[in-house]
Amino acid sequence: MLQRVMTQPDPYEPYLLSQGIRFGELLFISGQAGYADNGRIVEGGFRAQGEQAFANLRRALEAGGSSLKDVIKVTIFVTDMANFNEVVDLRRRFFSAPYPADTIVEVKALYTPEAMIEIEAIAAVPAAGRR
Repeated sequence: MLQRVMTQPDPYEPYLLSQGIRFGELLFISGQAGYADNGRIVEGGFRAQGEQAFANLRRALEAGGSSLKDVIKVTIFVTDMANFNEVVDLRRRFFSAPYPADTIVEVKALYTPEAMIEIEAIAAVPAAGRR
């Protein structure tokens, strides 16, 4: 059975998207960009957006009963591969060994011209008490 994951605020609602979908012990999180609670992209450049995107990812994972340490696979979309070293630093800060499988892709654009990074994830949902 599919279970919708939502956070508050839910910036995905107007677009008919789910923050995430839980299916059994797996959680699929939609792309998380560097937007603040007001829905606007944070200021401060790539690093600030990356930190906010990871914070948004953490919030969506937790809403689905998972966490950053349970992430199995991430796909990170960036609009400029020159930020690759920043991505590695962000991964070091937010993930720990064993690190999740990862694909990083440079794209021409994301959902808004200001967005420079977006992260989607697949995570395990541990049974209660197995943390």
